[in-house]
Parts: sequence; C-alpha cells; structure tokens
Amino acid sequence: MNEQQLLDNGYRKYSGEAVDIFFNLDICQHSGNCVNGNRDVFDTKRKPWIIADNASADEVARVIETCPSGALHYIRK
Repeated sequence: MNEQQLLDNGYRKYSGEAVDIFFNLDICQHSGNCVNGNRDVFDTKRKPWIIADNASADEVARVIETCPSGALHYIRK
C-alpha cells in the first residue's frame, strides 16, 4: 500500500528521516511484538509512542515485519 492508501484506511503516520511508520489501532491485536522488538522506537508509555528515528530503517523494518495483525506498516524514504 502507498501512503495515501494507508491514511485512507485509518493508519496514523509517524514520520522519520529514513522511514515513515504507519499504525492502525483498530487492527492491532496487542501481541507486543513491536514493543518487545525495540522499545527505543515503540514505547506505549511515551507520547508519541512511536519515534521512527530511534533506530535504523533496517531495524524498524525488521520489527514491523514481525507484526502479526498488519497494524504496522512502513515506507522507506
């Protein structure tokens, strides 16, 4: 999906220098793969809870690809 399709489907965008992260709470199954995968990027106790620049684009992709529900997507810049 491209950025507009993700936004149209209810995803929220978290921008970074090298990668943008998209999250849809309505799809999330709360498996915890994101938070357990990298707390520097994904931390539910922080606002915003996603900071795309707190890891490399490769690391962000690695973690997001473990999301079982599809609630997380990324687009590299």
